Amino acid sequence: MSAPLWTPDELLTATEARPLGTMPAVTGVSIDTRTLEPGELFFAIKGDVHDGHGFVRGALAKGAAAAVISEERAAEFGGAGPLLVVPDVLDAMRRLGAAARRRSAAKIVAVTGSVGKTGTKEAMRLAFERLGRTHAAVASYNNHWGVPLTLARMPRDAAYGVFEIGMNHAGEIEPLTRMVRPHVAVITTVEPVHIEFFRSISAIADAKGEIFLGLEPGGIAVLNRDNVQFERVKAHALASAAGRILSFGEHESADVRAERIILKPDQSIVETRILGTPLVYRVGAPGKHVAMNSLAVLAAVKALGGDFALAAQALAELRPPEGRGERTVLRARDGEFLLIDEAFNANPASMRAALANLGATEPALGGRRVAVLGDMLELGPEGPAHHRELAATVEATSDIVFAAGPLMDNLVRALPSERRGGYAASAAEIEAVVLANVRAGDVIMVKGSKGILVSRIVKALKEHYGEAAGRAAAKG
Repeated sequence: MSAPLWTPDELLTATEARPLGTMPAVTGVSIDTRTLEPGELFFAIKGDVHDGHGFVRGALAKGAAAAVISEERAAEFGGAGPLLVVPDVLDAMRRLGAAARRRSAAKIVAVTGSVGKTGTKEAMRLAFERLGRTHAAVASYNNHWGVPLTLARMPRDAAYGVFEIGMNHAGEIEPLTRMVRPHVAVITTVEPVHIEFFRSISAIADAKGEIFLGLEPGGIAVLNRDNVQFERVKAHALASAAGRILSFGEHESADVRAERIILKPDQSIVETRILGTPLVYRVGAPGKHVAMNSLAVLAAVKALGGDFALAAQALAELRPPEGRGERTVLRARDGEFLLIDEAFNANPASMRAALANLGATEPALGGRRVAVLGDMLELGPEGPAHHRELAATVEATSDIVFAAGPLMDNLVRALPSERRGGYAASAAEIEAVVLANVRAGDVIMVKGSKGILVSRIVKALKEHYGEAAGRAAAKG
């Protein structure tokens, strides 16, 4: 029988909780009763929408080993089951996460960046799993509750840990990286994302540079040599405890350099030199941005002394997840079409990358490249200009465009009339138009910021047409 994730004594010491009832050992940590498994510890944190205290009895009834609740709510749960009572539930989870980091001998990597954090984290998970037991965040658990939750879940015998760290505002990365204390810190790229909350892109670079404040002494910073903010983030790395900087990219001075990238509809072949050592490998997900971030993965493996050739083999298994390039073949009335789901979120850099993937994907006979686009949010006063500036990329990669959102009106007006398939102020209003205009052979790419809800169009396409062959690579 495997050892528990946390013993009762460890829980009480780490969280400084007042126990009510007999404390059992726990096998996992949860904040969501929908995914909670028997034996897990439930933290009743208060989120933006729900207060976890409303789900405590349900969690215990479902088999939670115990629940962590706030002192001010303790009187409500008499006899409900084993409880850990604390002044602040989220702070208790942070304490447990910090305890997990203290007891761990794992080599830790932290990843941030304006674009590509989650995909790079998933690629790192694959790569490091070839080298030893690897723990990584699920989904995009990269914020003030996601990072401590991921830490608290880290097995005591993990050999590697991979953590994603995100931010919308300055100062948000520092407390998270100090909690994670990485041996390697990676910045994928710096782009005008969340620019509404910053005075300039240089300020975004400064905020991303906070990740180096948590580096263990002598740790290694991994930076994108091709990014225009390279020198600025490098300065942050040099001012930290970093003992070394490794760069990646196509730049001739990059330490991990892509000499050639062969882009295919469903994958890429990368020819690289890693500190002078040549290596050719396959990346199982499409897109130049994915191939470029794979260089960061191998830089991190090299930084930790791992076998980068063995790790590179794992990247052939990389698949784009739901909302980030997932490909599904659906049944049209007179044939099949391909849906590319990029609906998780959007910004100018990721939008151009998604459009490039659409342009590289060949439709079947009689089909078209169809872009279904929603507003890119949090761009501040420059939002309309950022949308207009997509016009040239859209024309080069798409045959027809359906757009939703007030900001997308700026793009639609900049396109020639023959490219305009339809426009509406919301995703709900354009949904029926998109469904009615599907043709066999089409490649349909859907992308927009989370707040514009273009994900509902993805869901509607899947429900209306049905999968023909499950997730699939592009044809051609």
